[in-house]
Amino acid sequence: MVRATVLLWACALVLVSASVVAQDLGANWGAIASHPLDPKKVVNMFKDNGIKKVKLFDADSNILNALAGTDIEVMIGIPNLHLADLAEKYSTAQAWVKENITAHLGKGGVNIKYVAVGNEPLLASYNGTYTNSTLPAMKNILKALNEAGVGKDIKVSTPLNGDVYMTPTYKPSDGIFRGDIADLMGQICEFLKENDAPFIINIYPFFNLYQNPGFPKEYAFFDHSNSSDFDDDGVKYHNVFDANIDTLVAALKTAKTPDLPIIVGEVGWPTDGNVYATKQNAQRFYNGLLKKMASNEGTPLRPKQYPVVYMFAWLDEDFKSIDPGMFERHWGIFSFDGQPKFPMDLSGKGQNKSLVGAKDVPYLEKQWCVHNKDAQNQTDLAITVEWACNNTDCTTLVPGASCSGMGLDMNASVAFNMYYQMQDQAKAACDFQGLAKLVTQNPSNGTCEFPIMIKKFQATSGTSGSSNSSDSVASSPSPSQLLFHIVVGICIVWFA
Repeated sequence: MVRATVLLWACALVLVSASVVAQDLGANWGAIASHPLDPKKVVNMFKDNGIKKVKLFDADSNILNALAGTDIEVMIGIPNLHLADLAEKYSTAQAWVKENITAHLGKGGVNIKYVAVGNEPLLASYNGTYTNSTLPAMKNILKALNEAGVGKDIKVSTPLNGDVYMTPTYKPSDGIFRGDIADLMGQICEFLKENDAPFIINIYPFFNLYQNPGFPKEYAFFDHSNSSDFDDDGVKYHNVFDANIDTLVAALKTAKTPDLPIIVGEVGWPTDGNVYATKQNAQRFYNGLLKKMASNEGTPLRPKQYPVVYMFAWLDEDFKSIDPGMFERHWGIFSFDGQPKFPMDLSGKGQNKSLVGAKDVPYLEKQWCVHNKDAQNQTDLAITVEWACNNTDCTTLVPGASCSGMGLDMNASVAFNMYYQMQDQAKAACDFQGLAKLVTQNPSNGTCEFPIMIKKFQATSGTSGSSNSSDSVASSPSPSQLLFHIVVGICIVWFA
């Protein structure tokens, strides 16, 4: 997930029932994981937590089958890599709609509400790769839906990143669309207006903080003093999220589509892999967001019209690319095994409630692979850890992350255990030339957690797999990943 943001200065267990979820709250469900949960268990989590809106990044048949008959509203995404074919060949759009939409409709089928064509395809860092194909692809998908007789019920849009708009004065009221795509954005907005479809925008206050060292931290959250407010000619903005929305509202007005409904397709806060990516910050952010939604007070430019919001994300995904940052695999409000990371009141009423985790999760054996301090060849430890990190997920070891700064022995144990668990606890995966050993006592220490992997879900044949062009699968290390892991290996030796 590549992100860019608009710089705007501007305990008793209480189960959450379906009746107390904040109005218009949904969740993103990605499955770029080495050991994804059984989709049926994930759907049961949605039911148990009262989530009635789900956004998918691809049309995975196993996931769609699990959603069938639930009446959960579904937004199905189309990865960017398909945009060119969909734009050039109407027959491709027809085939896609037949296989991924109409095949799942009907009595007892999936309640498909939206088709999201592409994922942030106009991101500035894509350098125009999808500029000429996004709108034609949207038009062809809509034409195919209309031909199938479902175009009035299933709306077509495209999720866009917050970098499609800007404000030259930092004031939300001066919002305009980015100059290089202003004409195209006008055409897209007109298309959405003509077809009664929403404008879908992804907003990440975390990235304002992460990418801009001078950004005021408190402005990324909702619960701070007035000293962090931004003044727009007498209109006060208390947080960057609302300022982002109103910058878009102003841009829509400039594009002569001022009344387009807005959906926030993604918003969230990661919990690991960066000094700002902590459970405490994520809990604080979500608590403020949900209270804001529950109040339904809207924003200064759209009072009493707060948008539908899809949380990003439901689950952690340990195969996501780390190119945008080491936190990319830690966006879930649930860990990879479907267990909640912190108390969270989805009603927005500020109660200390627990999310309902996945039930009957099939774990592997309760055993962990750790560094063997008694091994003879300790001089090879740095090289061995580097190799392990190149073949597993070591994002918890980077500076500021949950397992950082705990010493050489702990760092090596984290790397060895992650490799061992992701290899399904194969005996040969906990050797490392004698530098590792198995233990049955949980070695977790403070914030540093040592997971036990779950058994792999066996997908049925015919699934398309869940992925998208900006959430690439890390099946092999990219150059940036390799560099990261080498750095981790060096840091283990010199800074442990």
